[in-house]
Amino acid sequence: MTTSPFQRTIALPAPVCEQTAQHLEQAAQRAIDGAAIPLKAFRGAADSDFTLPVSVVEQAAACLLVLATETAQTVRPSALRATISVALRLRDAVDLTHQPALSSRFW
Repeated sequence: MTTSPFQRTIALPAPVCEQTAQHLEQAAQRAIDGAAIPLKAFRGAADSDFTLPVSVVEQAAACLLVLATETAQTVRPSALRATISVALRLRDAVDLTHQPALSSRFW
């Protein structure tokens, strides 16, 4: 039993993991700090049923936002939107883990 009321792992859809890995490869090629650890995790996500630690997903989202910032002037708008979209999906998944499992109007 965990001592925290919040989840420590996140199960993501396979397509999101695959897209994230592709974008993280670009981030690693651009030598964006912190991209190597989430890249390794997302490459191996299929081995763990696409369940990743929350901290790794947070780090991946941050790296993708840095990648979007650094490439904003040099890539097609559709490529920029794709990178930002994946980063926001990851961030939203992390945000959901920080919400209580049961909600009530009396909170």
